Amino acid sequence: MAPPGVLQKLALVLAAALAVLGSLLCIAWKVWSRRTGTGTGWDGWWERELQELRDRQPPGHAVRTGADLAGTADPGHGLDWRQVLVLGLDGAGKSSVLHYICSQTAREHMAPTHGFNSAQLCVEGLEMDLLEVGGSQNLRAYWPDYLSEAHVLVFVVDSVDRSRLLTARQELHALLAAEPRLPLVVLANKQDKSDALSAAELQEELALHTLSGQRDLFLLPTSATWASLSTATSVLHVKSLLVTLLSQL
Repeated sequence: MAPPGVLQKLALVLAAALAVLGSLLCIAWKVWSRRTGTGTGWDGWWERELQELRDRQPPGHAVRTGADLAGTADPGHGLDWRQVLVLGLDGAGKSSVLHYICSQTAREHMAPTHGFNSAQLCVEGLEMDLLEVGGSQNLRAYWPDYLSEAHVLVFVVDSVDRSRLLTARQELHALLAAEPRLPLVVLANKQDKSDALSAAELQEELALHTLSGQRDLFLLPTSATWASLSTATSVLHVKSLLVTLLSQL
């Protein structure tokens, strides 16, 4: 018969092994159920995990990611969380818009977003979670999966890319049909280009006049470049608009 000390150690090892196995089974069950039950697959799993953490926290406690710690505002508690969903066709300039909303540092090149991109910004009592989903054709099918968590939709349009304006309009109107009351901010981007369509022309091309009057709708001409930060088309105006809009929700 084994000494009592050996049996005690063996029992502890078995208990630890069972705990690890239970955790792994729990994670596997959550992943499997989300892949089969929600239809969103892997694309949104990290956002749902973050939301679950927020829901489990006591009031006044903000769950933060590493990107928050590098933000432009001091970390704080009791902030109102808001999500801004940033969509648009590939090449419209979504990543540049996010960069210059959160940081006024020059960037010569912005790599295309092949999946998703996110940034967190704490300003005026708000914790803004800006989520960009890639705009390539294979990723647009996932766009509607992200609407339910969004407080504002920012749709970025390349004002120079005339050949794809019809596609942009169709994608935008399909999204809005699913969320008839979601506030919308349309950015007529790349206004720094000489051949860019004006905001008024894009309003007609995107048929924004046909949208329901039940939603807040804004159309802003923008230039998501460092040289344009001090001009009338600066994306800093977008930041100010988002803060004002989200504060009223």
